[in-house]
Amino acid sequence: MDLDLGMLLLRLALGPMLVLHGLNKIAGAGGLAGTTGWFESLGLRPAAVHARVAAATEVGAGVLVTLGLLTSLGAAAFVGLMAVASFTDHRGKGYFVFKGGWEYTLHVGIVAVALAAAGPGRWSLDHALGLDVAGVRWAAVAAGAGLVLAALLLATSYRPSPNRS
Repeated sequence: MDLDLGMLLLRLALGPMLVLHGLNKIAGAGGLAGTTGWFESLGLRPAAVHARVAAATEVGAGVLVTLGLLTSLGAAAFVGLMAVASFTDHRGKGYFVFKGGWEYTLHVGIVAVALAAAGPGRWSLDHALGLDVAGVRWAAVAAGAGLVLAALLLATSYRPSPNRS
């Protein structure tokens, strides 16, 4: 029961945080236009498409993790999102997030893989539906799929200006 409470608290910390990040991309101070401009400055092309895909992926993965539904799929999305953010926005700024570094993205990605390994707990939709999508294999799937998809996105869409790379 303690593990179930722990996994629920972990999901409630991780999932809503990502949902809010996605909603901020849509309705934050600069709205979707601001997110598009930011993605353009990062070198993600076409920026308008990536702004929408990132926002939808963040909201969707955040909801999945919060509910404990297809948890390892949500974890894979977390890993992919964090890998892309690390490479495009946080790269070259050192480790610490307060200096713009990749500390935050690394930790969120690792915690997502740990969630895939441990599973969402009994207080989840995965458990209610009888879905067994946790363990070492699922952690490897979450990490591997997230990193492969991030690499594919970057290979096909990352075109930074010469002063950014």
